Amino acid sequence: MLLYTGLRRGDAVRLGRQHVRGGSIKTEKSGYMVEVPVLILPVLQRTLEAGPTGDLTFIVGANGRPFTKESFGNQFKAACKEAGVPGSAHGVRKLAATRMANNDATESHLMAVFGWTDPKMAAHYTRTANRRRLAAQSIEKLNARATSIPAPLRPVREKGVKGK
Repeated sequence: MLLYTGLRRGDAVRLGRQHVRGGSIKTEKSGYMVEVPVLILPVLQRTLEAGPTGDLTFIVGANGRPFTKESFGNQFKAACKEAGVPGSAHGVRKLAATRMANNDATESHLMAVFGWTDPKMAAHYTRTANRRRLAAQSIEKLNARATSIPAPLRPVREKGVKGK
């Protein structure tokens, strides 16, 4: 749910079928509400169909009742610890933003999905993704250029000296 919606844990524990039919959910953030679209990707749809889910919320506790955001965060962290992996619900949200930015999402795209009203957070993710993408492209250009340098201009290695 967290990975494929980008919702905060407090919004993820409130999300249910009524939001999918309505197409959006009002998210909570620092005392104000922002409406974000709810789009269920096929991979998430298959997960929801496999269940179990609750009646009014998809995410429920062992008792079948909805979680509070605090209890969900604690359960999530405990499950990560038990599985031997580092993690938190918020960490999955950050991973979702990173994945989107790495797949060419713009700041506007990220703001729409994650409910950010200030572009600063979106810029953090796009700046990092762009830096990686530009570095890879630059290295590739350097590599292509290095193979096309005529032999007399290539650096000459001295005998007995290792290195590149």
